[in-house]
Amino acid sequence: MEFIVQKIGMSRTVSVPSTPVTLLKVLDTKVCEVTDGVAIVSYSKGKKFNKAIEGQQKKYNLSKEFNRFATMSVANAEAGDLDVSGLGEAQTLKTTFKTKGRGFTGAVKRWNFAGGRASHGHRMGRRVGSIGNCEWPGRVQPGKKMPGQYGNTNVSVKNDVISFDAETGILVLKGSVSGPNGALGKVKVAK
Repeated sequence: MEFIVQKIGMSRTVSVPSTPVTLLKVLDTKVCEVTDGVAIVSYSKGKKFNKAIEGQQKKYNLSKEFNRFATMSVANAEAGDLDVSGLGEAQTLKTTFKTKGRGFTGAVKRWNFAGGRASHGHRMGRRVGSIGNCEWPGRVQPGKKMPGQYGNTNVSVKNDVISFDAETGILVLKGSVSGPNGALGKVKVAK
């Protein structure tokens, strides 16, 4: 069973010792059609609207705010509102979010390289330094840590469930999940 969630932010429990927790909001999701446990679902995100979305909304009899579609495994047997009762009994969830994108970064930020000395006369600064050997092997080894695109990748983490409020759709997980506040992601019941 999978659910589309939005990250609210982090907090902590009032107990002693306190536990760091992440708050997630389970989005209002409509199941459009189900085949063998895998469903086409619709949810609301932004104001995107075109003729393709309009056609899907007419086909599945959806209101205008449901403008995004995805496929995922659900507990529902037929179309309608998504069944979230599975989150009440869940103990562990697998959360998948996109990490914060940091663009094209250098080796010091991306791989925690130390960089060179900052004293007078040194040109090393934040450079990578030597990246290979000599005439043999005469090439850069695959997987060499170098500057490049950092972040903006899917990261999955397993988190324990602390509580779930079915009325408000607020899910409280132990620990942290990737991505900025307000980011959309998926949670899957692991146990």
